[in-house]
Amino acid sequence: MLLKDKVALITGAGSGIGRASAIRFAQEGAKVVAADLRPESAANTASEIGNAGGTAKSLAVDVRNGTEVERMVNETMRAFGRIDILFNNAGVFVPKNVVETTEEEWDWVVDVCLKGVFFGCKYAIPHMIKGGGGVIINTASGAGIEGVPRLGAYQAAKGGVVIMSKGIALDFARDKIRCVSICPGVIETPIAENCNQIPAGASPAMWSRSGMMHPLGRNGKPEEVAALAAFLASEQAGFITGVAVPIDGGFNAGAWFPPELRNS
Repeated sequence: MLLKDKVALITGAGSGIGRASAIRFAQEGAKVVAADLRPESAANTASEIGNAGGTAKSLAVDVRNGTEVERMVNETMRAFGRIDILFNNAGVFVPKNVVETTEEEWDWVVDVCLKGVFFGCKYAIPHMIKGGGGVIINTASGAGIEGVPRLGAYQAAKGGVVIMSKGIALDFARDKIRCVSICPGVIETPIAENCNQIPAGASPAMWSRSGMMHPLGRNGKPEEVAALAAFLASEQAGFITGVAVPIDGGFNAGAWFPPELRNS
């Protein structure tokens, strides 16, 4: 088991990448705190882990609120006595360019995706230092390292996550804290469906189109990102810190044209 006896705190754990990661971390031996804005979703993830013989606790948290994030960290400490892994994964997006984006939409996306990561690190790192170290994984995005149309607020926030993670890695390296960001391509999760505001029943067509954006010709699965996160959180990745790790089907490799367009 990669994470035997570790304590992992995961935000956005009610669905998508967060849920898949909570389940994978538990399978790898970790005790998991599944935190989500929706208490019922967090509880469902924790119940699934418990039913499979793992150990998990659910918490409701709005990562935009520093007081709630501090409470989340403190409740994790009370439940398990330590935090070995912090996975700041909660995220939202609005499919608009900067002209179309309202101030309220900008604040919502940036507060969840960037300020939420700041709060998680701010309140968990002191406990990690006292505990002798730890690992922080922050969900960024391929849109945080490459320009993407119509994602003005999202790519600004995710670019911030990438560079903030590098700074955290440098600031706390000698405290034996590693910090990395992961940069998924299009992953088939509810966030993509919900925030794209697509009509009911349109998901298959949307996934087909977005899959062709990737050189591998398909979208990613939450379980694939969870496998990467479990590795990065483990001692097998003990010499990896301060990097942004793409998991994007080749999207970040460079300019790419689908075969059907190459001779047109």
